[in-house]
Amino acid sequence: MSSHVTLALNPAFRVAPVRRRTFGAFVEHLGRCVYTGIHEPGHPSADEDGFRTDVLALTRELGVSSVRYPGGNFVSGYRWEDGIGPAEERPARHDLAWHSTDPNTVGLDEFMAWVSKAGVEPMYAVNLGTRGIEEALDVLQYANAPEGIALSDERAANGHAAPYGISMWCLGNEMDGPWQTGHKTPEEYARLATETARAMRQEDPDLELIACGSSNSSMETFGEWESTVLTEAYDHVDMISAHAYYSEKDGDQASFLASADDMDYFIDSVVATADHVRAKLGRDKRIMVSFDEWNIWYQHRAESRPPSGDDWPVAPVLLEDTYSAMDAVVFGNLLISLLRHSDRVASASLAQLVNVIAPIMTAPGGAAWKQTTFHPFALTSRHAAGEVLDVRLQAPRFENARFGTSAAADAVATWDEEAGDLTVFVVNRGADAPLALDADLAAFGDLELVEALTLHHEDPYAANTQDAPETVTPAINDSVALTDGHLAGDLPAISWTMVRLARRA
Repeated sequence: MSSHVTLALNPAFRVAPVRRRTFGAFVEHLGRCVYTGIHEPGHPSADEDGFRTDVLALTRELGVSSVRYPGGNFVSGYRWEDGIGPAEERPARHDLAWHSTDPNTVGLDEFMAWVSKAGVEPMYAVNLGTRGIEEALDVLQYANAPEGIALSDERAANGHAAPYGISMWCLGNEMDGPWQTGHKTPEEYARLATETARAMRQEDPDLELIACGSSNSSMETFGEWESTVLTEAYDHVDMISAHAYYSEKDGDQASFLASADDMDYFIDSVVATADHVRAKLGRDKRIMVSFDEWNIWYQHRAESRPPSGDDWPVAPVLLEDTYSAMDAVVFGNLLISLLRHSDRVASASLAQLVNVIAPIMTAPGGAAWKQTTFHPFALTSRHAAGEVLDVRLQAPRFENARFGTSAAADAVATWDEEAGDLTVFVVNRGADAPLALDADLAAFGDLELVEALTLHHEDPYAANTQDAPETVTPAINDSVALTDGHLAGDLPAISWTMVRLARRA
């Protein structure tokens, strides 16, 4: 017999409007994300600029709103000017972050051309590892300044007369991490980020600037880093970043299924620290969170080991995790967490978009296909609209090593009052038993059920592959019904479900 998960929903319980930037992604010069991922001139689907149109189509279907570029760890050793001008004249460079060679065939101008084709907003990261203020100003002027100065004239000479108008800029990447080229102490980074932000705002006061926060919630400097950086940079930045990756470790399935508990804790802690600094400084504005790297990533697998020694290949196979049905359920739960915090998470970037821990996979010269994680992202991006609602939930709890106990279900909902559309996203995080969904929707008026889709597989480790790309896909959940304003249905163990309802015409 199923246990129950009871959801309390009301249109008055509003968190914040749904932010389109929640559905951002990330393209880094890492492995095959760029080369044979988004860009492969010899591919049968390649357009006149060498971009794979099959990947562009899947990017649009995925519902990506913004894309962070060019890194990631890669950016901390990157010379942006290597990627402009005639492609045949661009220098190849060793990338220390991933022990690879970058031919610089794709750079800022190519990325902006791809952004235009994909219909997404760019987020550009500057190198504060090996470089600093001058280089940040140079790339800003190249990208955004009108013609009439040296760097904007160089952009025009390269075939791009109009300014790109990039609004969001990351001030470095994971500078708290000892693995990062140019790793900084909190105090060192705080000064560099503040002075870089100050200079960039002298060029354009309307930029949206993102300071580096902690690389994960387990960093020894977590909390102290955010406090030190924001105390120095508060007046000059708009957001602070958060990065988090999750995976099943040592067979601990229960803790993995509860991963969103850590994301909730991470966001709440960063917000608390930012608001403490706000109170200490006596400021009016609130610093927002840019969760600009998040995903499932099995860092212990062989796929994540970079080349070594004298081997510096171009676009090696790196971080090409194959995702399971269970991975997709946890992934969908992380999206629930991000939506739940829409009052403070202003932007998020799924890391990454293609091939590298990605929802989209490609074969060089061959097919592109959807991983299991593609589906909860695409459906949430497509149907989350209006206001995020604060859903109160009652569900059984399960024990796990990392968090002690966790709720066996998690949920969020969005309500588009004007359109009359209510969408509920709910996960069964329990590994052993289905849950009976129970929700009173009378407060929303006369609704009708549009569809209920559930992503689930009897084998939680089942995955999509090039040869079997439809193994794990959402299916209609016929058990879900709406009767006299009461929503009910069955949620299988380890499952993600979306229920769409609409005001009756």
